[in-house]
Amino acid sequence: MSAESVSCTVKSPVALQIGDAVSDSSRPGVYITDITLAEPVNIQEISFKNFYTAYLTVRLQRRHGSTASKWVTCLKNYCLMGNPHAEAGSHDYFSIYRQQMSTEPDNVTTVRLILRQPSSEWLSFSIEEINIYPCTKEDSERNVPAWLSTLTPVDEPLDLKGLPDPETVSSSIQQMWALTEIMQASQTAASIGRFDVEGAYDVKLLSYT
Repeated sequence: MSAESVSCTVKSPVALQIGDAVSDSSRPGVYITDITLAEPVNIQEISFKNFYTAYLTVRLQRRHGSTASKWVTCLKNYCLMGNPHAEAGSHDYFSIYRQQMSTEPDNVTTVRLILRQPSSEWLSFSIEEINIYPCTKEDSERNVPAWLSTLTPVDEPLDLKGLPDPETVSSSIQQMWALTEIMQASQTAASIGRFDVEGAYDVKLLSYT
């Protein structure tokens, strides 16, 4: 990523735990981490290093005018570990791009990361080295498929040099169609026999064996 990450504040994770947190000694399976951005940002990428988190959900709070909008979910239960009970993926680096998000991450003021780890194999889990990168002009241009730029504009007239005049071609086709109809109508429906003259046979034309 060529652009620099935006200025943000990563708050301490908050555990979601069912029951009394004092008396219940079981490990919480869900943590929530809020990231406050210094100013509204059009997000291109969120990168981080995993630490035993199995699934990640990303929610965004966007600004409309002078007020912040409601929370929206742009990525739900993104798998970071193929098997929550195994080591694979537990320390990998990940990047989530705007193309992967179901909601456009524009004018974002706060990012909320919901971490889940259903396995009790690990004492703790989190994500580290969180960086958020803005959407640049170059990123927007790369999002447009190359084949779109080669299409002929709707308002641009087609080059018809070397082709016959459409009206002349249409007139010729109509004349050919009319001539074909006249020829078909002039054909007699009844077949004429070889020696048939006005419905009778001429004796002189008959041959005897």
